[in-house]
Order: sequence, then structure tokens, then C-alpha cells
Amino acid sequence: MNNRLGNPWLVLATVMLGTLLIGLDRTVVNLAVPKIIGDFGISVTTAAWIATAYIISNAVFVPVFGKLGDLFGNRQIYVWSFIGFIVVSVLTGLSWDFSSLVFFRTLQGFVGAAIYPTAMSLIAKSFVNREARAQALGIWSSSFAVSAVIGPLLGGYLIDNFSWRMIFYINLPIGIAGLVMTLLFLPHDSPEERGAFDWFGSVLLAVAITAMVMVLDQGQTWGWGSFASWLCYVATLVFGYLTFLWETRHPHPVIDFKLFRNPTIVSVLAVSFISFGGMMGAMFLLPVFTQTFLGYDAMQTGYLFVPMALALPVFAPLGAQLAVRFRARYVVSLGMALSGIGLYLMHALYPGMTSFDFILPLVLFGAGLGLGMAPLTNAATTAVPINEVGMSSGLLNLTRNVGGAFGIALFGTLLTNATNANVALVALNSAIRSAAPVAHQIGTALIILKADLMAYGTVFVWAAGAMLLGALVALVLLQDSGEGADLSSEQRAEAMAGG
Repeated sequence: MNNRLGNPWLVLATVMLGTLLIGLDRTVVNLAVPKIIGDFGISVTTAAWIATAYIISNAVFVPVFGKLGDLFGNRQIYVWSFIGFIVVSVLTGLSWDFSSLVFFRTLQGFVGAAIYPTAMSLIAKSFVNREARAQALGIWSSSFAVSAVIGPLLGGYLIDNFSWRMIFYINLPIGIAGLVMTLLFLPHDSPEERGAFDWFGSVLLAVAITAMVMVLDQGQTWGWGSFASWLCYVATLVFGYLTFLWETRHPHPVIDFKLFRNPTIVSVLAVSFISFGGMMGAMFLLPVFTQTFLGYDAMQTGYLFVPMALALPVFAPLGAQLAVRFRARYVVSLGMALSGIGLYLMHALYPGMTSFDFILPLVLFGAGLGLGMAPLTNAATTAVPINEVGMSSGLLNLTRNVGGAFGIALFGTLLTNATNANVALVALNSAIRSAAPVAHQIGTALIILKADLMAYGTVFVWAAGAMLLGALVALVLLQDSGEGADLSSEQRAEAMAGG
């Protein structure tokens, strides 16, 4: 391996720290919402914009930064986005009112959007050997699970003992350590192709994605048939079509629609959309259940996810190794099936559950994700030429973001509808054998409790079904990327300029 590429494992460690930092930021903010509501005197509905602003900004700019990395070098984009994220995190902690907080959260989503696609590209370029690259991507994927556990534990402690502002200030020391590693260990890459960036196409794409994510995030609050929702539906379709017309004619498109002629890319995106929809929909509701019905606080909920976080980094490298020895479709299908079984085991929820009841389901869920996500991520980077890895990575992360938003919206609506239907069903099959008002109050509360529990069970059954559908789609459609998509080690080395 040419020494100009640097030590690939140090590259991996560096981008994992960046990914962990972004993941922590996404997982801890929800814990701070009650304190923010109290400080700024806002409603719960208004507070939802803290998350919505970040999600929309992040989703819009992930494909943009993926393309910018291809055109101007991933290291350059990564370094400046990392610096930007540190600065904006401090500004977010200094927010003086709710409007400034939402503004800085939007900027956080913007600068943080560059981390994922550029990290994937840097890993793909640094690891020449296919098997080693697959293992590296598998290990990198585990940082998402680690952030999901560390986030509530660290964030809960900081919020309870200091202030909600500390969850943003903590990014400063972690970010400085990551920036030092970035400057020391990330190689300077010199892209083979330079060209003018497609600003107009980016704007068209941004409007389409914003409208789509907005309705997915706010549709249940607005009403899926409301005027605002229909406006978003129309904007998504119109600007999506305009994006297609423009991008197919631009020499350097943000999203090259020729990628959709690549069967490997199409199959990876399909499986990712389905599986992330099921995963995010279920994992979004599980903490709500534990804190509402089991009385867990944020830190206890974080401990609950430790088995999953331990299983994922163990099985992610294993999934990468198995995908090299066997066909990726079998490994991904097995992983999605295991995750589906884990989710299904959580459908029989009841108020007397203990943390031990969640260990097996979450271990299976984490093991399945580890087995499946690494081969999927690897396929997205090896199915295209090296100068298109950033675009492919951006498209994959966009699909995961949209799939996750779709899953949260779908299962949130499903939970509400199932609860309403179950109240009538349980009431029909229940009898209160007392005329005392207290007895009726207790009976009504028990009916609602039973209806809620049944609704959560329904959601987890559907989430398990989504994962099993992803397993079936992977088994039938997923195609392994061919060697021809990869450049040789010499070409790969030449693509990275010494710094």
C-alpha cells in the first residue's frame, strides 16, 4: 500500500470519533426538551422544531456534501465541516431565545451533514483490500449504536446536574480532540475530476427533500389530509420532477440518476429504506414506552440499550467477513431476519417488565443490524467508481434519513390509530361491576392502559414485519457489486495526493 494513503486504521478511528460526535448530538437533544420548554416558556408542539430543523437541514445537505467531496476532496470538506460543527455547537449552547436555538440547530444539521458521506468515502479510499474495507465499514457502523447508548447516559447526567446547554458545550473538548486527529491522520485526497458545482440542482433537490421531510415529521400534528400536508405533497412531486429534469442534463449532478441503473445501488437503497423505516420507527417508540409505562428515566433507558450496543460492534465485523466468504444477499437477509425476530419478541409488552426482559430482543436486534448493515454499506461504496463514492454515500445516507423519518411518521400514526381502535375494543369486552364513581375512573384508566399496551404491541409486530420484508427484498433483489467497480490499488493510491 502506498504510504501516501496514511494508516487506514487511524483514518477509521478518526472518522469514527466524528461520527460518534454527530450521533451523540442527535440522541441527547430530546432529553433536554423539557428543560428547554421551561426556560423559554414554549409549548411541546413548538419545541418539536428543535428536532425538525436539524433533521430537515441534515437530510437536505447530505447528498450535497457527498458530491462536494467527490469534486473537491473529502478531507477538505470533512475538516471544515468539523470546525463548523464545533463552533456552531458552542453558539447553540449560548442561544438567548427559542428562535436563535432553532437557527443554530439548523446550522448544526447543515455542517453535520458532511460527516457521514465524507467519512464513508475516506474509509473506502483508505482501505484497498476489499475484505479489510468491509470490516472497517462494519466497525464504523457500530459507532451509531455506541452513540445511542452514550448519548442518554452522558446527556442525562449533564442535564440533571448542570444545564441543558452543557449537551452542546461538551462537543467542544470532544470536537477539538477529533479535529487534532483529523489534521494528523486524514490523508489529502486529490479528486480525479473537478468541475463546477451544481448549485441550481442543489436548490431544487433541497426544496423537494425539505417538503418531504417536513410532512413526514409534522404530518401527524397537521393532519395527513390538511392543506399544509397537501402543499408538501405537491411540492415534493413538482420539485422532485424538476430535479430529475435538471440533474439528467447537468455535467456534474448532485445526484446522478444513472446510479439508479446500477442494480446493486438500487437494491441497497431499497433494503436500506425498508429496514431503517422499521428500525427507527420501533426504536423511537421504545424509550417512550419505558419512560411512560415503566417509569424509567433517561439514564435507565440508556442502560436498557447497552446489550444492543455491545452486540452491534461484535457482529458488524462478522457480517463483513461473512459477506466476503458468502454472497452479501444471504448475510444481509439473515441480519434483517434476526432484527425482525428481536422486534417481534418485544410485542408482548406489559407494565411489570424488567430490564432483563429486553436483553434477548435487543441483543438479537443489534446482532442483526451488525450483520446486515456492514455489507450494505460496503456494497454502496464498491458498486461505483472511486470518484463517485461520495455521491453514492450521500444517496445512501439520504435514503436512510428519509426511511427513518417515514418509519417514525408511519408507526407514530399507527400507534395513535391502534390506541383509538383498541379503546373501543377493550371497552366492548370489559365490564365495571360497580356504580361507584371511583370504580368507573379506575376502570376507564385500566381500559386506556390496556389499549395503549396493545397498540405498542401492534407497532412492534409491524416493525418486525418491515424488517422481515427487508430480509426478503435483500434475498431476492440484492446484487453483489463486481470487482470492476473498484479501482486497482495503484489507481486508488494515485487518487490520494500526499499532504
